[in-house]
Amino acid sequence: MSNSEHLQIEKLARIKDQVKNGGGEKRIYEQHKKGKWTARERIGYLLDSDSFVELQPFITSRHEVENGESYNGDGVITGYGKIAGKPVYIYAQDFTVHGGSLGEMHGKKIAAILDLAGKNGAPIIGLIDSGGARIQEGVASLDGYGQIFRRNVLYSGVVPQISVIMGPSAGGAVYSPVLTDFIIMVENTSHMFITGPKVLKEVTGEELGPEVLGGAGIHSQKSGNAHLVKATEQEALEALKTLLSYFPEHNQQRARLSLNKEKTDNLRPQLLDIVPSDSKAAYNVKRIIEQVADKGSFMEIHEHFAKNIVVGFARLKGEAVGFVCNQPKYKAGGLDIDASDKAARFIRFCDCFNLPLITLEDVTGFIPGVKQEHEGIIRHGAKIAYAYAEATVPKITVILRKAFGGAYVALNSKALGADIVYAWPQAEIAVMGPEGAASILYGEEIEGAADPTKIKEAKISAYREKHANPYAAAALGMVDDVISPEQTRIILIQALEIMYNKHEERPKKKHGNMPL
Repeated sequence: MSNSEHLQIEKLARIKDQVKNGGGEKRIYEQHKKGKWTARERIGYLLDSDSFVELQPFITSRHEVENGESYNGDGVITGYGKIAGKPVYIYAQDFTVHGGSLGEMHGKKIAAILDLAGKNGAPIIGLIDSGGARIQEGVASLDGYGQIFRRNVLYSGVVPQISVIMGPSAGGAVYSPVLTDFIIMVENTSHMFITGPKVLKEVTGEELGPEVLGGAGIHSQKSGNAHLVKATEQEALEALKTLLSYFPEHNQQRARLSLNKEKTDNLRPQLLDIVPSDSKAAYNVKRIIEQVADKGSFMEIHEHFAKNIVVGFARLKGEAVGFVCNQPKYKAGGLDIDASDKAARFIRFCDCFNLPLITLEDVTGFIPGVKQEHEGIIRHGAKIAYAYAEATVPKITVILRKAFGGAYVALNSKALGADIVYAWPQAEIAVMGPEGAASILYGEEIEGAADPTKIKEAKISAYREKHANPYAAAALGMVDDVISPEQTRIILIQALEIMYNKHEERPKKKHGNMPL
């Protein structure tokens, strides 16, 4: 090897060392002082050992070159690797280089890795830690955002897209994460907002800290932007690994069977005692999920947002499924605006990536009130009906107790396209609850009776016997079978096995027009 070749190899080694050093030791120290890992440390922890292959490490901002500065990589690390043997594409913003701000070349790098993920059919992961647009690059930085947004949309429903907010995500930067399928945030160190605290104070006079304005608590409980929140970066990345295990690499695949599947499909007598005999009494639907699903397999999504509905991934005999369940512990399991949005979004993700849907229903109806009506419960509630009717994956409903009114129809009824609907013996399926129905149908008779209470109870009982029971619905073909609660796991497993090759054609169209 000639001296010239030796010099070139030494130069390459020096440049790669500089790239790996990010913005320098001082800035790395400051990053660690905040309790945050560097971009490379995050990638190293997340991906399988020695699987990461970096792309475009020598890209440099034209603006920096013009001003005598040069940071190879331009503040973002991109490449591909594996997680538990599954291929993934990844980008990680490096806060030690210009605060992870997005400039022209930074944006082009992310757009390029998104294209590779879409073309090759593998999940895309974004580790977000950015101060926003690089102001000194002007409109070119805004164009970079547009390039990313377009690809987020283009590959939506093609490959899973997950964003982990591991620092600030401000201004235009917030739109890429929210266009992806899932957002994971870290307590105290990750923030998302369109307008940061300084600008907010300047424009409106309000003084709010970043945590109050756009911290993990706000986005997981109030805005609903964050699907998962973890205390540390390590826990957030572990949650990402678990999340990825439930779905396939792209939309033409089925999720892999779990190697740790629970082989038993025996009776679950505990299910006989979870739902109270009093139809007004609350209970925790998660106890039912735990009995039906493989042990320890349930991963709840949006746990702290719209608690009156529970959604999440689980496995039945190793097969990944999506659960959508009313939660009687909160608002009697009724549907409101937030619950409708939460459920519809989850249903559509499952349909995109071939995950069967299991609905556990116990719903009083859509929550009434002026506030809900004026804020658009009609439009938002229609999203659930749209999502279920649109979905072509296997769809199974189990009516646990109450199924009233329009909410019954919207929650994967036979009329809406459910493949199989089961009901437990105590299920009440009707236009409205027996108490309300009796008051409307027999109001004058009850008021004029010598003993109104006695007459009302008799009318309620008669209505329940004639109309609000699963056998009346089964007689009309709206319920396929009335099953004992303890058989639920066995029957669901059998149904999923028989529908494994389900295929359903829909009218050809560009796309539907969901009531957004």
